[in-house]
Amino acid sequence: MTFIPKNLDRSKKQPLIVFAHQGIHSDFGRDYEYGAVKELVHQGYSVIGPDYRGSTGWGNGLYNQIDYGGLEVEDVYLAREWMLDNYDFLDSRRVGIIGWSHGGFITLMNILLHPGVYAVAYAGVPVTDLVLRLGYHDASYQAIFSAASHVGKPVSGDIQEYLKRSPITYADKLDTPLLIHGNTNDEDVNVIEIQRFVTALKAAGKKFEYKIYENAPGGHEFGRLDTKLAKESRHDVYKFLAQYLQPERPVK
Repeated sequence: MTFIPKNLDRSKKQPLIVFAHQGIHSDFGRDYEYGAVKELVHQGYSVIGPDYRGSTGWGNGLYNQIDYGGLEVEDVYLAREWMLDNYDFLDSRRVGIIGWSHGGFITLMNILLHPGVYAVAYAGVPVTDLVLRLGYHDASYQAIFSAASHVGKPVSGDIQEYLKRSPITYADKLDTPLLIHGNTNDEDVNVIEIQRFVTALKAAGKKFEYKIYENAPGGHEFGRLDTKLAKESRHDVYKFLAQYLQPERPVK
């Protein structure tokens, strides 16, 4: 889905946000995504929210093409390219990418596998390490990945394949300004994943920003709610993005 602000001055180059939706099988359009898009468009950003392979709402053909950490990442990257090819007022030097949860995972994979392409990135409660993640999730979750339509084998059957699909493997490739948020009571993405990724980035000598919230209400969803804390969290995200993207109406 594409969103362009009304009355945007198209005589000047304008920034773009690529917004990767959450969920292994999901689609763009959850309430929080539309809410965040509204906040972004108000600031003067154009936004694209691609439904990459594996997304719901487009039939079994797309659904069964799921490629976690593989071609889904390239689908989102190509959404960036499509916007730049079709809207000449967008500035290729001012493209940011954001996402929460699986969208945060795709955000990280995009900037790590396509260094120098994005001006800035935000990853909220992102998956970062599939080997670790599948070790603390139950058998039903593990079965999604070992299914023939997916990776096709468990972690024990091919650890390297799972590492290839994990942002932590590419921590030394970071060269994009990055903000990461985590939460200590996250019931989906355990905070240890984010802490290990932060440690890997530091070990590689990378510059980035991060914040681990302490027991923020909402757990995994804390930054996407309509609470005071969630709004403050998103405000911090928007301030970070604006440093590099310079929208027409940045947050104060």
